[in-house]
Amino acid sequence: MKIGFIGAGNMGGSILRGMVSRGFNSKDIVVFDADSCKLSVLSRDFGITAASSAAEVCEESDVVILAVKPQILPNVLPELANILNSRKPLVISIAAGKTIQWIEELVGENLPVVRVMPNIAAKVGEGMAAFCCNARVTEEHKETVIGIFEAVGRIIELNENLFPAFTAIASCSPAFTLMYIDALAQAGVRYGIPKNVALEIAAQSVAGSARMLLETGEHPRALADQICSPGGTTIEGVCALHENGFENAVLAAVRASLEKDLRL
Repeated sequence: MKIGFIGAGNMGGSILRGMVSRGFNSKDIVVFDADSCKLSVLSRDFGITAASSAAEVCEESDVVILAVKPQILPNVLPELANILNSRKPLVISIAAGKTIQWIEELVGENLPVVRVMPNIAAKVGEGMAAFCCNARVTEEHKETVIGIFEAVGRIIELNENLFPAFTAIASCSPAFTLMYIDALAQAGVRYGIPKNVALEIAAQSVAGSARMLLETGEHPRALADQICSPGGTTIEGVCALHENGFENAVLAAVRASLEKDLRL
C-alpha cells in the first residue's frame, strides 16, 4: 500500500518520520512539498520517494494525506479532483478547522474522506489525535488511519461536532501545559534551583503524572488525594490553587480556544 503526503511541514514531517521509525516501508511513502530542499532532505534521510507534484502523489498513492496549511487547500484540491475521483484513494485531511463537508465540496462526495486532528506532541511520538469519517470510509480504511497515527501517539474516533472541544483540550492544551511547566520552573528558580534544572524537574514531574494517570486508569482527583497528606505540604499548595482560581483559569482558556475555533 502506497501512502502519499501532500505537504511535509511540521506535522506532516512528524507523521512520516514516526511511520518510518515504527516499521512502515519508506519506499511505500510518496511525498510532495513545495520546498524542494526539505523534500531532498527527507528523501536522503528516510528513503521516501520524492514526487515532483501533488498530482503525482495522487496518481501513485492508495492513501493521500493532505498535510498543507488549511488556506492552501482551496487552491490545491480542485486541481486534484479529477485524479482523486478517478483513482479513489483514501483521503486523510489534517487541516485544522476544515470539515469533511468542506473537503467534499472541493473534491466531490464519492471519495472516502477522513478528517484527523493531531497535536504537536506527535513530534516526539506522544501525540493525541481524533478522527471522523464520511459514509464511504470502511473498517479497513479506519484500521489504516489508526495504524498511521498510532505511529506518533494515540488516536480515537470522535463525532465531528466534538472537534472544536477536542481542539481546545488536545491541540491547544500543550501550550497551556508548557506555560504551567515554565511557571513551576520559575518558582524553583525563586527558591534557588537553576532554571535548566528546574525545567527538567518540572517537565519530568508533569510527564510522570500523566503516565501514572494513563496507566492506572484512576480518577485524577483520587490520585491527587493520595499525594495530599492531612496537614501536609501538598494540600497546602492545592488549597492555594483553588483560592487563586486555577480551575477557572483552565476552563476559561479552553472556552476561549473553542470559541475561536468555531469562528474560523
